[in-house]
Amino acid sequence: MDLSLQFEHPWDVSPDEAKRIQRRLASEVTETPLPDTVETIAGVDVSVRDDTAQAAIAVLRRFGLTVIDRAVHRCEVPFPYVPGLLSFREMPAVLPALEQLGATPDVFVSDSHGYAHPRRFGLACHLGVLLDAPTIGVAKSILVGEPQGELGTEKSSRTPLVDDGETVGTVLRTRTDVNPVYVSVGHRCTLDDAAALMLDCSPRYKVPEPTRQAHRLSRETDDE
Repeated sequence: MDLSLQFEHPWDVSPDEAKRIQRRLASEVTETPLPDTVETIAGVDVSVRDDTAQAAIAVLRRFGLTVIDRAVHRCEVPFPYVPGLLSFREMPAVLPALEQLGATPDVFVSDSHGYAHPRRFGLACHLGVLLDAPTIGVAKSILVGEPQGELGTEKSSRTPLVDDGETVGTVLRTRTDVNPVYVSVGHRCTLDDAAALMLDCSPRYKVPEPTRQAHRLSRETDDE
């Protein structure tokens, strides 16, 4: 795909500078309905081993959830592990992987948080703002906030994830009687649209199929 970034900034920066970049770019996040024409969804997953980061991207058709494109990129990790600064550790591997794709997916889904973040700018937001593309964050644990209300045990049950009085995401049950995932807006989508699309992408497993396939691709490549 043609990787034309809307903003440029260095990745090898201090944690304090990384937080300043997040705060500056957080104002660029927008929430708008997803178009009805979404046909392709890219799952993004990154694994880090020792000093190497490996990004894996799997592009699926929205209907049928078949994989139609994939990409992997490995590079040295330029940033230490700091909670809330995941994008500075992983995005330098993600961006070159995106360049390998044959076409630009309609929506990106990352194995990370988006708006449900201390500075409202998790990796899903960072990716979406740089690409100016619809993005969704789907995480398996909470970074900030607390669920409000009782979450039903049935698939599709939802309850707000609230931080400091603000709804930052949704707690979503993608399988009956299985622990939920935590969905938040990355960029250019609404929380309701994000949750609905992730339910559509979770016919059998807890983790939505785009990020599940990206994770599998990452593991397969690691084992080679």
